Amino acid sequence: MKHTPFDLVIFDCDGVLVDSERIAVRVEAEILAELGAPFTEAEIIETFVGSSGEVVTAAVEERLGRPLPTDWWKPYEHRYVEAFAAELTAVDGVAEALDELDVPVCLASNGGHANIRRNLRTTGLHERFEGRVFSAEDVPMGKPAPDLFLHAARTMGADPARCAVVEDSRYGVRAARAAGMRSFGYAGGLTPAAWLEGPGTVVFEDMRKLPALLAAG
Repeated sequence: MKHTPFDLVIFDCDGVLVDSERIAVRVEAEILAELGAPFTEAEIIETFVGSSGEVVTAAVEERLGRPLPTDWWKPYEHRYVEAFAAELTAVDGVAEALDELDVPVCLASNGGHANIRRNLRTTGLHERFEGRVFSAEDVPMGKPAPDLFLHAARTMGADPARCAVVEDSRYGVRAARAAGMRSFGYAGGLTPAAWLEGPGTVVFEDMRKLPALLAAG
């Protein structure tokens, strides 16, 4: 077990615990093309990965040139569900990393509770975070605002200054910095390392190295 100088490690979900980003980007590109608002996969990674639903809707509306109904994505939701059920796996090395940590962990994601729960169950990670899952649905503003991370820390009884955040998106590391937390930017997925670099952030590409990085502070 790796001892860390932190009282709490807060994990993002998509792209950090579950390897969902590649699947989601592919499905999203197909759906938006059908909707008449085509985005390349590179544009989706640039604009949408790690962002809130409001950010996605605003970008799609801008490209369409018209407003969308509040539940415009509902008819397409089953396609993500089906793709994840068929293809979703845990991020390589994350189970081993979690096994090595001797510090409390929780999850804080811009995703909704139902999707988080389903993805954790699909990948066998649900029991590791049961009762310690926080969603942007729980706070006024999701990432990049600090609200979600501060809510997680408060609920878990941890001082934000003694929390570490594991993220894979620029929105996530910005939220961690705004919350006064140390961030560890995982660049082993779709996000370029350069997007994660900045003050108070350690960027890494192999999830198995996370416990040692946390131990080093």
